[in-house]
Amino acid sequence: MSQVDATDYSIRFKYGVHTILLFVDSLQSFSAINKSLLEVLRERFPNGLKISPTLTDVTPVPTSDDVRIVYGLPNNVNDLSQGWKVLRIDDDDKPVSKGLKDNIPVAFAFLADGEELEDAQFVVDVPTLDDEYEDELGSDS
Repeated sequence: MSQVDATDYSIRFKYGVHTILLFVDSLQSFSAINKSLLEVLRERFPNGLKISPTLTDVTPVPTSDDVRIVYGLPNNVNDLSQGWKVLRIDDDDKPVSKGLKDNIPVAFAFLADGEELEDAQFVVDVPTLDDEYEDELGSDS
């Protein structure tokens, strides 16, 4: 197991119902972060990423390392339901140079060939208190 350094950030990568917590060096390139994220996704989710707790649809994890990953930052870090804005990065950019902080939620999406950054759709399931309340009521019946 690798050592966590003072320059490491814990980043909460979000897709669908999943949150993948990765420790990344704040001075590490995004190309290296992409590689680490893909390794974890392929190992943990070989059947794909579940989009919603109520739907059976999944997004396959790309098998190619050439996949384009786009990241998004929350419009409001205290209310993820307000959506995400595209984080414009180059492969050699680093989290610290893009204003990322420790424990920040970061949505991600896979871009298909021909898609532009503006086409990115961040699919993040954000549970609400109403969802939790309905679950509790449903289990008491």
